[in-house]
Amino acid sequence: MGLNKNSIFAWASLILTIIGIALVLLGVLKYPEYAIGFSLVGTGFIAIGWAFNALKGRV
Repeated sequence: MGLNKNSIFAWASLILTIIGIALVLLGVLKYPEYAIGFSLVGTGFIAIGWAFNALKGRV
């Protein structure tokens, strides 16, 4: 399986989005006293994944 730039950005954005969602859920469900911090970091991961997804086809 050959990976070109677009597929690398696609995989990276998918992985970052999954990590972001997992961090938000971890903060809300397991550590409610630290939910704000987990949610901020998870939102940052989702935003970086979104930016990588927007870069597909442009680099």
